[in-house]
Amino acid sequence: MDLTRDDLPGIALAVVVCNAVGAAPALVTATGAGTWYESLARPALAPPNWVFGPVWTLLFTLLGVAAYLVLRDGTGRKRAVAFGLFLAQYVLNVSWTLVFFGGENIEGGLAVIAALLALIAATLAAFYRVRGVAGYLLVPYLAWVSFAAYLNYAFWTLN
Repeated sequence: MDLTRDDLPGIALAVVVCNAVGAAPALVTATGAGTWYESLARPALAPPNWVFGPVWTLLFTLLGVAAYLVLRDGTGRKRAVAFGLFLAQYVLNVSWTLVFFGGENIEGGLAVIAALLALIAATLAAFYRVRGVAGYLLVPYLAWVSFAAYLNYAFWTLN
């Protein structure tokens, strides 16, 4: 089923919720000048800090649209499993920020992001089974978190 004008309120709500939940931990774990993060040796491929906000906003927007499609088009066990995995990976996504930045724990962040990658892959597969496009919308997220895992590992080895 294609999207219609009637879907816009639901999509907007899902996008706002995903962005709000995703951004919340960053509000309590400042990473500006003079912070612990700024004192770390940076990996060669680490992008400038300003890149993260726009990238995460786009990714959380894609997550919101994908979640909306699963909730709208899914039924029964397939929808319940897909959305349960989505919520579980979101908990780990938020946890990573709190562990890595809030707890200043690079190694702990590495453990969380490894589990997060596995849950994102499972969520992507479950979303795809409900609605193919919903799974495809998670591909950039999986790619970015894979890159973030590399960065986390590189920070761990350098510091």
